[in-house]
Amino acid sequence: MTGTRVAPARATFPALGTTAVLLVTDEAALPEAERLLRDELEAVDAAYSRFRPDSEIMRLPHGRAAPVSPLLAGALRAALRAADATDGLVDPTVGQALVDLGYDRDFAKITPSGDGFTPKPAPGWWRVRMEGDSVIVPHGVLLDLGSTGKAYAADRAAAAIFEALGCGVLVSLGGDLATAGPAPGPAAPGPSGAPTKSPRGASEGGGRWLVSVGDDHQNAGPGDPVVSVRSGGLATSSVTRRAWRRGGRPVHHIVDPRTGDVPAAVWRTVTVAARSCVDANAAATAAVVRGDGAEAWLRGLALPARLVGHDGRVVAVAGWGTHG
Repeated sequence: MTGTRVAPARATFPALGTTAVLLVTDEAALPEAERLLRDELEAVDAAYSRFRPDSEIMRLPHGRAAPVSPLLAGALRAALRAADATDGLVDPTVGQALVDLGYDRDFAKITPSGDGFTPKPAPGWWRVRMEGDSVIVPHGVLLDLGSTGKAYAADRAAAAIFEALGCGVLVSLGGDLATAGPAPGPAAPGPSGAPTKSPRGASEGGGRWLVSVGDDHQNAGPGDPVVSVRSGGLATSSVTRRAWRRGGRPVHHIVDPRTGDVPAAVWRTVTVAARSCVDANAAATAAVVRGDGAEAWLRGLALPARLVGHDGRVVAVAGWGTHG
């Protein structure tokens, strides 16, 4: 059969409290690509994990300028740019709010709590200042890069693997997906004649990655849509997976910085395509926080997006379906 290729080589492993998925268009490159990805994610964990007391971000002093590594400096700049672009709806100073909600350890170790709490607004991203490769974190500010940090890691890792190996690359970290290099070509037919699909993520198509999107990044549902991605990033923010109970009510990992509490229950899942995974993640998270009016906001930014409401309604904006 002409015009067919073997589906991209794939590796999957746990990392950063989620699942890392790596796809490359050159099977021979997979071992080295996986090594590069593992090394990158280990460095990310050491640089800005909120759950490691020895991480670089948790050892930062407060109230004075402190030099930071290039990795942490880049991640902080990405977080501050996202905050600026979303009018503060994605804010790296929500760390204490997450602790108050009960997210003070790796998610797998969180247990329900009957204790109530009084939400407090985040201190504000504008209070964190970058001066070259130094940062000033004010007293009383606990930084959390959980929103943009995985997306930044995905963008970095995909670019680094492509630069080192020259093959097409897709990196997915818990729903934050970045691509680099040439997208794969026509897929080899599967048993039913359909393109061969890798579980929960991507498959080969005509110069594109085929990605299934839904509430759960680990388990694709039969009704989940599949979109094609030729370049850039795709990110899904959902309140259905990282959720627990606090003070007798359901809470989750997405915080409204304006209140320090979970946002109003309007959207349960938002997926956005953008030029980078960081941009896609920031827009998807901000849409969940924004609630009513998020679809118009995304449409105004010309960002292809799919929003799923708590009531089950689905809204597609800005040409959602194919991201080139």
